[in-house]
Formats: sequence, structure tokens, C-alpha cells
Amino acid sequence: MAKRLSEHLNSLYLGAANRMRSKTARKKIIAYVESYDDVFFWRMVLDEFENDRRYFEVMLPSRTNLGKGKKIVLMNQLGKQLGTDMIACVDADYDYLLQDTNYTSRLINHSPYIFHTYVYAIENYQCYAESLHSVCVMATLNDHRIIDLESFLTEFSKIIWPLFVWSIWAYRNNFYRDFTMTEFGNIVSFSEINVYHPEHTLEAIRKRVNRKIGYLQNHFPQAKGAYEPLKEELIKLGVTPETTYLYMQGHTLFENIICPLLNPVCTLLRKEREREIRNLAEHETQMQNELSCYQHSQSTVESMLRKNINFKSAPPYQRLRQDLITFLENDEQEEATSNAPKPSDTPPLSYYDMADEVDDDDDNYL
Repeated sequence: MAKRLSEHLNSLYLGAANRMRSKTARKKIIAYVESYDDVFFWRMVLDEFENDRRYFEVMLPSRTNLGKGKKIVLMNQLGKQLGTDMIACVDADYDYLLQDTNYTSRLINHSPYIFHTYVYAIENYQCYAESLHSVCVMATLNDHRIIDLESFLTEFSKIIWPLFVWSIWAYRNNFYRDFTMTEFGNIVSFSEINVYHPEHTLEAIRKRVNRKIGYLQNHFPQAKGAYEPLKEELIKLGVTPETTYLYMQGHTLFENIICPLLNPVCTLLRKEREREIRNLAEHETQMQNELSCYQHSQSTVESMLRKNINFKSAPPYQRLRQDLITFLENDEQEEATSNAPKPSDTPPLSYYDMADEVDDDDDNYL
């Protein structure tokens, strides 16, 4: 039994609290997220929708422990307490693509008060291909394009796409122990790359992928009839062969693919800039001062990726944005309906009706 008022906190409670404020006060909407790492992302997402009528407060689901993850946000009775004044913001993980094959998938795909990333996790947005050159520029202050990062990730995605379909099939059909997400990540990861010949790394990945596909085809012949329909379904859900990397496990993408790709690129860019400083310096003191200044202005690839917000043009992000627009429009319509004056059962009397009802004695006030 709940002993504190805060334990009864739900969307209806917050809605009542919002209605008790003055008409000029902004409505407060609480947005629960999975962990501290998610606060910045969802604050950035929700900032766009704050105005003179509403604002959001991004919070963790528990103030009594350090529990993290989607289950902490959606379970613990919180799922039942969500509403127009209390929402949940979570990573999609595989649950979006599993399409109602488990409880969490049904919850995030159908609740109007749960918003998810569509891509696997926030890290996938941070690794958005079109933004990676800007990440290198922020880290090195050098705008030279050594490698076509977008083309690399497009080709990488096409290579891993057939195996990714197998991964989704395994999780939908309860064979995830036979082909785990971790194993998929190990197959498609790499630790080093020759930035002048990235095709060598891609070819090594292709061989590992094809080897595993052959193994799965031999051990799961029952998947033959379901594989092609599943592929078409995933495409309809927004996963394309060119963007598969957005839907694989976020931590694996961030740590085992994008960082090993960008770190050597940024190393070359830093050396290039330092070489330029040495060539242009007029004397030793100037060279040392400029080099010291440049080195203090650099940042790590990891920190710049964490701060990367240049992914708003990504189609999955636009879908997330549209979900929030729809939610807020419906909320405003409900508020307008609830605040509208209710019509009386009997029409108001006209001036002449009121005059007829006045007793003649009422005028004898002298």
C-alpha cells in the first residue's frame, strides 16, 4: 500500500495540479526517460515543442534507486499511470521491429503516451551517417574529407542487411539464444581500418556475414518461407538495406564500428593540421604557441559523438517528431473541449421573456 502522496503520482494527478494553476501558467508535462544518458537527447527533442502554454520536465522514473532501462520506465506500474500529463520516452531497441510479439513491443507500438526512437537507440542517431563529417570537424577543427563516410556506411549496411533480417527472424520466433544480438554485433564489428582502402574492411565483414548466413540457412530451413516476407515487412517499417546500421544495437555501432572508423580519420586530420602549422610558422616560438593552442582546442571523437545533434533530417527522427505533434494536437483539442462552456438544458431567457416573468408588485418599491 502506498504511504506517500508521491507514490500516487500519475497523469490524472498532474492534470488536476495543472488545472489548479492560473490560466496564464504553463502546463507541465513530465517525461520519464531510461537513464541519465538519455536526459540530454530527450530534452533536445522536446525543446522544440515548448511554448507559452506548455513545458516539459525530463526525469528518471525513480528517485529511490539508480535503476535504469526500459523496464524500469514502463514496468513498476508506471505504464498504467501515463497520460496527457505524464509520458515515457524510451529507446525502441528491437521492440519496434518485433511488432507485438512480446508485451513490451505491444506497449511501445500502441500506447499514445510512450514515445520511442524508432532506431535502436539514441547512439544510432548520434552515429547518423550524414552528420559524421561534422563530428570529425568538431573533434579536429579540420574540414578536409579524407573518406566518404556516408558511402562507407551505406555499403556497410547493404552487406549486413541479409544477416540483420535473420536476427529479427530469430528474435520474433524465439530463437534468439541460437543467434544472439551479441553474436550479430561480433560478426559485423571491426577494430581497425585502413582509411585509404576501407573496401578491405568491408570485404572481411562480407565474408563473415555470408559464412553465418550459410550456417543459419542449414540449421533453420523452416525460415525459408518467412524470410522474404519478413524482409518486405521491415522495409515497410522503415528499415532499408542502405540504413540497416540505424537499427542494429546502438552500443555496438557506437563503440565497435563508428569509433574505430572515425578515430584513424581524426588522427590523420590532426596530423595534417599540425603539419600545416609547422610549415606556416615563422619561428619556433610561434610554432610552439600555435601547436599548443590547437592541441588544447581538440576534442575526442567519443565526446563529440555524444554531443552530436545533426540527425534531425533522418526519416526515423521525423517520424518521432510527428508522433509528438499528433500527441500535442490531440491534447490541445481535449483541453479545448473540456474548457468549453457546457450548453444549458434550457435556453436562456430573452429580455422580453424576463420582462413577462416580473411580478407587477416588484415595481412597487416606493
